[in-house]
Amino acid sequence: MRAEAQAYINRIEAALALVRQSLDWERALRRLDELNARVQDPTLWDNPKQAQAISREQKTLETAVNTVNEISAEMRDAVEFIEMGEAEGEDSIVEDGLTTLASLADRADADKVQALLSGEADGNDTYIEIHAGAGGTESQDWAEMLLRMYARWAERRGFKVETVEYQAGEQAGIKSATLLIKGDNAYGYAKTESGVHRLVRISPYDSSARRHTSFSSVWVYPVIDDSFEIEINPADLKIDTYRASGAGGQHVNTTDSAVRITHQPSGIVVASQQDRSQHKNREIAMNMLKARLYEAEMRAREEAASAEHSAKSDIGWGHQIRSYVLQPYQMVKDLRTGVVSTSPDSVLDGAIDPFISAALAQRVTGETVEIEDVE
Repeated sequence: MRAEAQAYINRIEAALALVRQSLDWERALRRLDELNARVQDPTLWDNPKQAQAISREQKTLETAVNTVNEISAEMRDAVEFIEMGEAEGEDSIVEDGLTTLASLADRADADKVQALLSGEADGNDTYIEIHAGAGGTESQDWAEMLLRMYARWAERRGFKVETVEYQAGEQAGIKSATLLIKGDNAYGYAKTESGVHRLVRISPYDSSARRHTSFSSVWVYPVIDDSFEIEINPADLKIDTYRASGAGGQHVNTTDSAVRITHQPSGIVVASQQDRSQHKNREIAMNMLKARLYEAEMRAREEAASAEHSAKSDIGWGHQIRSYVLQPYQMVKDLRTGVVSTSPDSVLDGAIDPFISAALAQRVTGETVEIEDVE
């Protein structure tokens, strides 16, 4: 077997192994049998809401299982094709088999990421909240660079991007901002981006052209609807109004329409200045607060599961996850997975999918790697 063919086979097998692990393969097969039996029961639709949920789960699981089986079968066929071509000295047959394997490897990698989006809120829209760290203008400029990176990433995926909250910096950049990203699996893709992002560069704001290190934090949480029950005691809320600010345009006005809500027991703060109506901004901020509280509950459950299964990695909620170095060399390095890019310009223009894919996979495997930060 040619080395090129074996490389494709290894990629396919690794992707399928990860999908099987994420599905808990044997349990998934048993569950699919149960669901297939239930959807054949004519009394199922006596409860339409329950029936729809069961049908969705059955369809999702059936698609995932069938995809794994199809790719496995096609890979075996391609390998047999290549072996036949090699035995008969027919290079054209071998090349056709290699082309098939290459296509299957790409498909397996894409399906792998889809299979990793199995959380209960992964299919939802998402908020991405960015805050500048200490350091004044330098960190605020870095926060705005991250804001653009996530907006460009979302646009590349065909998602819709809205700015919910924007607090401009004193001289440049932003103090904070919140994006609403709308699209299939938006939260599932973005959720591993929560954490602290570090930038190293020659500061454009330093007349001595010295190298500066800046930090900004990113928080990702899903948009939730009424199907998620989140109870909030009004007495726990501190609600402030203030004048909206921004980079310009329709969201900037001269009335105190922006709303900030502080949930005092948890310390969670959310804000909206998306609308000219204070009432509407209050509604948006309340929805954001519910989403943050839901995400906090998910995080607590994940941390509890991690404590029970010590082999699983700490995914770094609120911790430094990635370093972006622009000078004296160029590199972006993920400190959880070890994924590296030598093209920071592309990454900052939204090319972050390789980092996302690796972080999602790590959540399933629990594998940790010893990563040294870049200087």
